[in-house]
Amino acid sequence: MEARALKRYAGSSPRKMRLVVDLIRNKRVDEALSILKYTNKNASKVVEQTLKSAYSNLLNKLDSGRLGENEVLVKEAYVNEGPSMKRVLPAPQGRAFRIRKRSSHLTLVVEQLESK
Repeated sequence: MEARALKRYAGSSPRKMRLVVDLIRNKRVDEALSILKYTNKNASKVVEQTLKSAYSNLLNKLDSGRLGENEVLVKEAYVNEGPSMKRVLPAPQGRAFRIRKRSSHLTLVVEQLESK
C-alpha cells in the first residue's frame, strides 16, 4: 500500500530542493528523517515536514494503523517547478533588472515494505 503527500508553492527554487530530495529517494523513512535532520539546507525542513505527512497519510490508510518507520520506503520523490514571482531591481543608468523568485512543488510517495 502506498500514500502520498504534496507540498505546493514551497519558497525554495526547484534546483536547490532537488539537491535535498535526491538524498532520500529509495530510503526507509527512519533513515530519510535522520538524513534530513542533519542536512544543512533550508529545503530540508520542508522536505522533512512533507515526509512526515506522507508517513502519517499511510498510517491513516491502514486499518491497523501500526507501522514502524523502518517498514516504510520512500518510493518516489520529485520536485516540479512552481510559479515565479517577478520583481524588478533598479540598475545603473535608468535600467531595471528582473528578479525571478522561484517556487516549487514537492511530491513524496511512500509505500509499505513487503513482509516476508
